[in-house]
Parts: sequence; C-alpha cells; structure tokens
Amino acid sequence: MKYISEFRDGTMAQKIAAKIQRTVEPNRHYAIMEFCGGHTHAIHRYGIPSLLPENIELIHGPGCPVCILPIARIDYAIALAELPQVILCSYGDMLRVPGSNQHSLLKAKAKGADVRMVYSIDDALMIAQQNPKKDVIFFAVGFETTTPPTAIALLHAKQEKLKNFTVFCNHVLTPVAMQALLESEKNDLHSTVNLDGFIGPSHVSIIIGSDAYKTVAEHYQKPVVIAGFEPLDVMQSIDMLVLMINEQRYGIENQYTRAVSPQGNIKSQQFIAQTLELRDRFEWRGLGYIAKSALKIKAEFSEFDAELRFPMTIAEGKEHKACECGSILRGAKKPQDCTLFAIACTPENPLGSCMVSSEGACAAHYSYGRLAHD
Repeated sequence: MKYISEFRDGTMAQKIAAKIQRTVEPNRHYAIMEFCGGHTHAIHRYGIPSLLPENIELIHGPGCPVCILPIARIDYAIALAELPQVILCSYGDMLRVPGSNQHSLLKAKAKGADVRMVYSIDDALMIAQQNPKKDVIFFAVGFETTTPPTAIALLHAKQEKLKNFTVFCNHVLTPVAMQALLESEKNDLHSTVNLDGFIGPSHVSIIIGSDAYKTVAEHYQKPVVIAGFEPLDVMQSIDMLVLMINEQRYGIENQYTRAVSPQGNIKSQQFIAQTLELRDRFEWRGLGYIAKSALKIKAEFSEFDAELRFPMTIAEGKEHKACECGSILRGAKKPQDCTLFAIACTPENPLGSCMVSSEGACAAHYSYGRLAHD
C-alpha cells in the first residue's frame, strides 16, 4: 500500500539502524521519551529497541489519553451513567478503565446502567435525537486530536437545539504536559527521569502544528522531533534526535512533513476556540494537578455541559495500592517494574488504566515486549 509499505521496509530499517549506531557517542546515555502511546505500540510491535544501541533508552510518557485520566474523573463518569434516565456514550477503551474499588463503566452497565460504546461523538448525537426523553451524555476524552469533533458536535447541538445532549469534557493539552514533566525534572519532583529529548506525537501535531512545542523546547532547551507512526518514521526520528543531542541543539524538527505543518489545522483550532476554553487546572494520573492543562465548555454552550447539568461531589479516587501506572506515565518506571504486571494485571483483567488502552504502555509491553523480558 502506497505510503505504508514504504515505511515498513526491513532493509531500510537496517540502514537507519546502522546510521544510528555510527551516530551515537558510545560513552553517552540517551534518554528519549516517546510521548504518544501510539508510538509506544509501534516501537514494541516492530521490535525497534532490538535495532538500537544499548545506550539509547526509550521511555514511555503520558501520551495515552485513557491512561492519564485520574480515578476521580472515572468515578464521575460512572456516577453519571448510574443516574436514572441517562444514556452515557463512551469510546470502548473507557468502558474497562478501573475507577475506585475496581468499579468501571462496564460493570455499571452489567448492573443496569445504560452505557453505550460509540465510535464517534456523531453516534452520541444520533442517540440523543432518537431518544428525546433520555439525557444523553458523551464522555469526551483525548488530546488535541479528538477535541475538534467535540467542538463541532457542540456547535451542531446548539444549532439543532438538542436539549437532551451534554458532554462530560475531559480534553487535555499535550505541550502543557511536556512542560509539567520537564518542570518536575528540573525541581526533582515525582521521581522523574532526566530526559534528553522527545519523539513528538503525530496526530496531535497535525491539529496544533509543530510550532506549538517551540516554547517548551526553547525554555527547557530540549530537542523535539515530530514523528510519524510507522517504524521507519520512528527510527528516522530517533536518528534526528541523537544528532541534535550530540550537537547540543534544541528546538523543533519535523520528520512527519507529509502530514504536519508548522501552523497545524487552523480550521480545527478555530472550532476549538469557539466552543472550549482553558480550565484553571486539571488532574493528571501520575502528574497531579497541572494548571491550564485541559479544556472546559465555554459559557455560551453551558447548556451542553454535563458537569453543570449534573453537578456532583466526587471523593478522591482510590488507586489500586500496587498499581504503578502513575510512575509509568511520567517515565519513572517501566511496566515490568510493577509487581502486578502480567500476573494479576492482564488485558483480560486490567487493574490499571495502562493495561486497558490500545495506547497504554503496559498493554504494549504485554502484547509485544513481555517475552523479551521473561
């Protein structure tokens, strides 16, 4: 398939691996964080670590939107689903994420709550139109990639005067999370690691553009290379990062030029600005509360804000005592460091969010990397 098979060519992968081997400084350790969970899965699916020199360490970051959502927000969604006359619509991954006491939306559904898996927010709008006597709530999660559809749905709901449709908004921002990680590193907080550079996310960058990372890269003097999802994309980006680190260069380089521009998708950004605004602060699993790191629904669209229509006081979420998801998400630990990994915690019985999501680090290591560590 054009523009897919070309980026999975084994011979070319060997050539890039040889180039990286020549470029690395043998006495130097390279700590590179792949921020996006999609990159984590590509890295392990295609065995990229086995092609790299031992002194290159790839570290998973908080780039899985399902994983970073704190327990309290999961508990809030479950409480919404359990209200009478409510239909809660969610993407499939969110149904299995454990809340407090290992409760989940899937378990709430089994007990009678009307929880429905949808493929897009458009499905939720349709369900609202078909069920005018029910309150339909869409559980909106994700980084900047999934935010534009939520914004457009809010505009559509207002135009159609859908009185029974609301959004439980949990959209979060990538550059701010990068800044929080580096700020923690600078202040030696949360047992973070010292990072040399970032493999920047693909789909997020299509929306916000490569220029969105300039402030973070320049302030903290770190290189960021925007990378595509295919294995050769990732390997070429690692090669670019190694060269930048060797030369002590920081800033932004864009490997994924076939999809990402400096300015991003202006139209999508306009839709977001029209309907959503910054929250004062938002809690991230593993990183705590981060100022200006998430979005909420603007006052002009408050009639579609589930948090305003169904206000609740949610107690502090209770994590599984042995779960290391928080440490994994900030790069301080790897899945194999968790005593639950692949024993009590598996994709069939996830005890933490990192084992649930298709972008989760634990799920990636379980599916592709587990045997390498046995």
